[in-house]
Amino acid sequence: MDNKPNFKQLYFKETQFANLMMKRIYNVLLVANSYDAFMLEDDGRIEEKIYNEYMELSLSSPPRFTKVSTEEKALKELEKGMFDFVICMPATDNSNSFDIAHAIHNKYPNVPLVVLTPFSHGITARMMHEDLSIFEYVFCWLGNTDLIVSIIKLIEDKLNLDYDVREIGVQMILLVEDSIRFYSSVLPNLYKFVLQQSQLFATEALNNHQKMLRMRGRSKIVLARNYEEAMALYNKYDDNVLGVITDVRFPKDGVKDSMAGVKLMAEIRQHNPFVPIILESSETDNKTFADKYEACFIDKNSKKMNIDLRKAVSDNFGFGDFVFRNPKTGEEVARVHNLKELQNIIFDIPKESLQYHISHNHVSRWLYSRAMFPPAEFLRQIRWDALQDVDAHRQIIFDAIVRYRKMKNQGVVAIFQRDRFDRYSNFARIGEGSLGGKGRGLAFIDDILKRHAEFEEFENTQIVIPKTVVLCTDIFDEFMDSNNLYQIALSDADDETILQAFLKAKLPDRLIADFFTFFDVVKTPIAIRSSSLLEDSHYQPFAGIYSTYMIPYLDDKYEHLRMLSNAIKGVYASVYYKDSKAYMQATSNVIDEEKMAVILQEVAGSQYGDRFYPSISGVARSLNYYPIGDELAEEGTVNLALGLGKYIVDGGLTLRVCPYHPNQILQTSELDLALKETQTYFYALDLKNDGRNFSLDDGFNILKLPVKEADKDGALTFIASTYDPYDMVIRDGIYPGGRKIITFANVLQHDILPLPKILRLVMKYGQSEMHRPVEIEFAVNINTKERTGIFYMLQIRPMVDIKADWADDLNCIPENQLILKSQNALGHGTIDDIQDIIYIKTNGYSASNNPTIAEEIEKINRDFLNANKHYILIGPGRWGSSDSWLGIPVKWPHISAARVIVEEGLNNYRVDPSQGTHFFQNLTSFGVGYFTINTYMDDGMFNQDYLDTLPAETETAHLRHIHFNKPVTVKMDGKKKIGIIMLPEYT
Repeated sequence: MDNKPNFKQLYFKETQFANLMMKRIYNVLLVANSYDAFMLEDDGRIEEKIYNEYMELSLSSPPRFTKVSTEEKALKELEKGMFDFVICMPATDNSNSFDIAHAIHNKYPNVPLVVLTPFSHGITARMMHEDLSIFEYVFCWLGNTDLIVSIIKLIEDKLNLDYDVREIGVQMILLVEDSIRFYSSVLPNLYKFVLQQSQLFATEALNNHQKMLRMRGRSKIVLARNYEEAMALYNKYDDNVLGVITDVRFPKDGVKDSMAGVKLMAEIRQHNPFVPIILESSETDNKTFADKYEACFIDKNSKKMNIDLRKAVSDNFGFGDFVFRNPKTGEEVARVHNLKELQNIIFDIPKESLQYHISHNHVSRWLYSRAMFPPAEFLRQIRWDALQDVDAHRQIIFDAIVRYRKMKNQGVVAIFQRDRFDRYSNFARIGEGSLGGKGRGLAFIDDILKRHAEFEEFENTQIVIPKTVVLCTDIFDEFMDSNNLYQIALSDADDETILQAFLKAKLPDRLIADFFTFFDVVKTPIAIRSSSLLEDSHYQPFAGIYSTYMIPYLDDKYEHLRMLSNAIKGVYASVYYKDSKAYMQATSNVIDEEKMAVILQEVAGSQYGDRFYPSISGVARSLNYYPIGDELAEEGTVNLALGLGKYIVDGGLTLRVCPYHPNQILQTSELDLALKETQTYFYALDLKNDGRNFSLDDGFNILKLPVKEADKDGALTFIASTYDPYDMVIRDGIYPGGRKIITFANVLQHDILPLPKILRLVMKYGQSEMHRPVEIEFAVNINTKERTGIFYMLQIRPMVDIKADWADDLNCIPENQLILKSQNALGHGTIDDIQDIIYIKTNGYSASNNPTIAEEIEKINRDFLNANKHYILIGPGRWGSSDSWLGIPVKWPHISAARVIVEEGLNNYRVDPSQGTHFFQNLTSFGVGYFTINTYMDDGMFNQDYLDTLPAETETAHLRHIHFNKPVTVKMDGKKKIGIIMLPEYT
C-alpha cells in the first residue's frame, strides 16, 4: 500500500478533443469517365449517400465531390479550389486516368491520390504495368458507399495520426494486410464498428457539444501492407496500440513471406505480452501460431468472417461493455456499461477476476477505447507486479475514476440526466434556454477553476462551486404561458397579490422526478436564487433586485417538493414586483424582455442543531478604492463575516482585510476599535421552519442571532479571538470566559486555512479572465476536527463603480479650474450634486479650539441631515481623533452628511494623516471620498483664498460655510489615488 499514489497531488488534465482531427477531408476530386462515375454513384447521388452515411454515424462535415473526366478539367479544378485528395478510377478501356493522375501528382505532389477500381482481368493486367508508387492506396470498388467513407477516414487518420497520438494519447488499431480485395472489404466494416462504438462512448459526454467532440477521440485505424511498415508503425506508437489485426502472408524484405504475420506476432510479444492480436488467415493450420502467441484467430474463408472479426475486436480491444470474467471458467461475473457503473461495482468484483483483468491491462484498455485518456494512461502505469494487492488496486481505480469524473464535470454545463446526476456532478441544466446572468457567472467560475492547476495545490482546502442545477429561461416561459400569468404579472397589482397568483400556478409535472433526483444527491439546505438575463451583466447592475430563498432539507420528499416549488414560484414572481418594475424603468429596460432562470444550489455550511450556516461568508473585490497603509488599489479588498452572506448584503459590520496584508487589519489594530467595530450578530437558516409562513420576504426563515450563539454551537474555533477584560488584551483563539471577537485571526494570520492565498488567487484569475475588476461572493466551511476547509465560490460579476466610470486623466485638468486637488485620495467615482463646502479657517488656527469646532460642525451637520443635503468638509489634522490636539474630535454622527472629507496639513500644524481610519467602515459603506493634502510641501493644492472671497452662508470664529448656486463636481480616481474638487463654472 506504500506505493499507492497521492490523489490529492494527482491532476488529470482535460483532454482537448477540439484539437483532434484538425486535418479533415472537405473536397474530393473524382477523376473518371462519365460512365464509371455514374456507376460509382449508381444514379448520380453519391453526395447524398455519403451525407446519409455521415449522419447515421453522427459524423460532421461530409465532403463535397467534384467529377472530371479529362486532364485539362482536372488541373483547371485544382487551380480553382483546394482539394484535399483525389480519387482516380481507371476504366476497362484505354482511358488515360493514370496519365491524368501522374500530371496531377507532378503539379500537386502533396495532394493524396487513391485508386478506386472495379477489379477485372483487364484492369488487373494493366495495373501490373503502372507505377502505383504515387498513390496512397489502391482500393477495390465493390459498389458500396461504406468504402468511400472508410477511405476518407483512413486518409484523415493518416494525416492526424502523429499529433493525435503523441499529444492527446489517441489509440491506434494496426491492420496489416496486403490483399487489396481483402482490406477493401474489411476496412468499411471495421470503421463502421469503431464509429458506432464512438457513438456509444460519446454518451458519457455531458452535453451534445461534448458528444460531437468526444467522437474525435475514437481509435485510429492504420493500414500497413508489409512487415517493415507494420513494425515501423508499432515501434513509433507502441504505447498507444489498442490492438493489432494481421494477415499471415505478406511482403517482408521485399518478397512475399508466408510466415511474415507469425514473425510480426513474435516481435510484438517480445515488446508487450498483453497487447491484443487478431490473426486472420485462409489457412486454418495457422491457428496453432495464434494460440502460441495468445492471439485470436479468424478464418478468412468463413462466410461470416466480418462478423467474427467484429466480435473479436469487440471482445479483445476493450470496446463495448466491460465484462468481468472468472479467469478459470471464462464465466461472466459482472458487466458494466459506463464509468459510473464501474465506480459503483469495483469493490464488489471477486478478487480472482479483478486480479486477472488488472494484470492484463484490461481496465486501462477499456478506458482507452472509450477515449478516457487521462485515467487510462494513469492506470496503465500502475502495474500488478509492482503492487500485487487487489484491494489497493480497487481503491486506486476508484480514486482515479472519482478524480476523473470530478475533472470532467467541472467547467461543463451538463444536461441534467437522472441516471447520471450524482455526488460527483457539478453543474447541470434543465431546459434549453439561457442560464441567466448568475448561472453564466457560476459556469464561468467552474471553468476558471478547471483550467488553472493552482486551485488544486492547497493541501487542506478544496476550492469548488456548490452543486448546482439551473432551470433555464424556457421553463420560466412555459410556466408563465401555461398558467396565463402575464396579465396579472404586468398589471398594477400589489406584490402580495402577484405572489399569491404565482403560488397557485403549477410548474411542469416532468420536473418532479428531476427534483427528487436532486434531493437524493444534495442532502443539505438548498438556495433558490434568481438568475435573470439582465443580472450580473457586464453593462448594468441588477444584483439584489430579485428574491433569493433558502429551504432546509426535509426527509419527507413531498414536503420538500412543496417548499422548493413555492420558492421557485416566489423567485419568478419577484420579476414583477413593484421595485423590480421601477428598476427596469430606471435602467431603460423593458419588463417583458426580462426572462428568469432559477438556480438550485446546495447551501454552503454546517448544521448546528436546528440551524445551518457557514463558518465564513465574504465578498472580494479585485480593486480597492480605499487602500490604507501599505495597501495598493490593485491588491483588492475583502469583507468577511460569520454566518450567511445575507449579513454582508444587509450592510452588517464586516471585517475588512487586504489579502496581501492579512496582518494589517485596521479594525483589530486597537482594542477600542476591535470591541466597537467587529461583528456582534449573524444570520443562520432556521431548519425548523417548514415554509408554511412563506412570504414576500425571502428572509422569512432566516434567524438573526448574537455571536454568543455561534460560540455555543462550537462554530468559532478558528474564526474568533477572546477578549481578556483583566489584562485588557485580545487573545487569538477561543478561551473560557471573555467576549468572543470575530477576527478570523487563525485563518488570516496563523494559516489554519490558506485563506489569504486563496483570495489572492481567485481575485487574480477572476480579473484576468473577465478583463476588468470583479466582485466575487464566496463562503467557507471549516471542519475543526480535521483542520480542513471547503472554499465555495458563489458568484462573480464585474465591479460596477459606485457612482460613475470615466476615463479622465485628472492630472490633465488645469489647477485654475479647481478648488482643491489631492494626490492621496480614497474613493472612486463622480459626485455632482453638492453645492456646499464647510472649511476651517487656518489664519490664526489653534488646536486648542478643536473641541469647540467639533460642536459647531455637529450643529451644521444636523441642519444638513434635516434638509437631506450633503457637503464637503475641509479642516486641519486628523478628523475624528480622540486626542483633540491631533485633530477635531468629531464622531461619525457629527459629520455623517459629508460626502467628501479633507485632512489638511499646515506648516505650523503637522500631524500624520489618519486617512479616515477612525470611521473607515462608514467611509467605505457610504462611498465617502477622503482626501489628504499638505500644501506647505507642495502635496496637493487648496484655493482657500478663492473661498475666502465668497460670501458665507454661515460663519463663526473658526469655520465658514459656503453655498454655491451651481453644484461643484468631485472626481476621484481610486486607482491613482487622485481626487479633485472643480470650480462650479467648470462643471
